[in-house]
Formats: sequence, C-alpha cells, structure tokens
Amino acid sequence: MREFEGARLNYLVGWHGPPIVFLGPTPFDMGFWTPMILPLREKVGDYRQIFVDMRGHGGSELGTNLPVGGFARVPDAPVLSISQLARDVIEVASTQLQSAVFVGCSIGGYVALEIWRTRPEIVKALAFICSKAQADSETDLARRAGIIARARAGETSMLLDGMAQTLLGATAREQRPHLVPEVRNRMVITPEALVAVQAGLATRQDSMPTVATIDVPVLAIAGGEDLSAKPTDVEAFKAAPGGCEFHVIPDAGHLAAYEKPEEVLVIFGEWLGRVTS
Repeated sequence: MREFEGARLNYLVGWHGPPIVFLGPTPFDMGFWTPMILPLREKVGDYRQIFVDMRGHGGSELGTNLPVGGFARVPDAPVLSISQLARDVIEVASTQLQSAVFVGCSIGGYVALEIWRTRPEIVKALAFICSKAQADSETDLARRAGIIARARAGETSMLLDGMAQTLLGATAREQRPHLVPEVRNRMVITPEALVAVQAGLATRQDSMPTVATIDVPVLAIAGGEDLSAKPTDVEAFKAAPGGCEFHVIPDAGHLAAYEKPEEVLVIFGEWLGRVTS
C-alpha cells in the first residue's frame, strides 16, 4: 500500500529484471492480468512486473477529494480523471523504475497515454491492448450518463453482471461460458468509484495528437469482436512515429488479454523481447 493524494493505493511488484507496468481495464482489479503472468515468465524470462489497482478498484481507496463538475451531462458527478490515475501510477512506480514498458488495456491505455504526455522519460515502450486514442462519441457520453444514473439508483451489481457479458466477445461467451462468472468475480469496484470513473472516461481528451508524438516502440492489439475499441480505432496507433506493430485477434472481444491470453502472449512476448533487448 502507498498513501497518495488522499487515498491508499494497492499495488504489487513481482520478480526481477526490466520493469513492465500493467494497467488494466475498469471495473477490474489487478487480477485481470492473471492468465498472462506465469506464462509470460515461462516464455520470455524474468521481468519486474508492477501491477496497480486503480482508485476505487480492488484494494485501492477512491479518496474523498475528487473534483466535481467536469462531466456536463452529469454536472454533480465526481470525476476520477485520467490525469489522477496517471499521477497515481507514476507515484507508485517511481520507486521501482527509471523507465519501463507500460501495458494498458482499455482505460489502462488511456492512463499510459497520459503518462507519455507528462513523463515521457520514464516510458521505454507502450503496448495497447483493446485500447484507443480517440475521445468518447456522443453515443458513448450518453451511455456513461446512463451508467451513472443506474449506479446511483443502486443497480451496480446488475450493471456489472451486464458488463461481464458485453465486454467479452461473442466467441468467448459461446465457447467458454465459464469466463462470464470468472470476469464478473474480477470486477471489484465501489458504486462511488463506478460513478467517478465513468465521469473520468467521459471527460478524457482526444489523444490522437498525442499518438503523433510517440517516438518509442508501440504495440497495438485489437479484438475483432470488440465493440468498445474496434480494430479500426486501435489501428490508429500506427500513426506513432516511433513505429507501431498492429495485430487483430479475430475471435476476441474487449478483454482479449483474458479471453485469449496465449495468443496475446505470443505477440506481446516477441515484441517485448525486441524492445527490451
């Protein structure tokens, strides 16, 4: 645990070697990465792996000093901003590294982009798994406002039950239905954090101009069945001047790293070996 800006943050550091910081999706705890961890060590060797529970997720506190008023559609919602999450990660990781590979899934990718904007000197390379640089569309903003309303109405459990279905791809739900309760059990978030993180996602900036500044190696992996970060969205990382390796896993959804850990690991492991050699 580490105290920072009004909250105790939960994180885990494992093994030794070149550092990798794993930043997972909301509403999951750091256990989202479990299917990839031991195989990663077996396939590509030792790395110092750093995992962080975002504020209000897993074992991390949300804190009480979040700003209010940033999300115009829900002006009284507290905002857990991407910049706050990035500051948290930098604080936690700063004692563990001089520079690292940052791996982000979904909101974890947005946080990695913010870290690049503010502290590029600590970024050795960036991997985006089912994440994108574009800001929310009007449809996205309306959906987030609806989620906030339902969370405030006491429907958090039902919301998470639905997310366990929609975040997984159709193939995973059909062929491996046991993944639905598995991912649901990894959703460890308070109702207050669910509200705040949706407002933070809604207010994040368009990061396409940021992509045009990334001069370190980039890996971008999309799920062919992902309805949130579509392959055409993820492919936009190819604009990074440092070079981007782009892949699509056809039968994976928004949680490709959990649905298809072996396939993601083959791609990630080969890329990782090249950028850390």
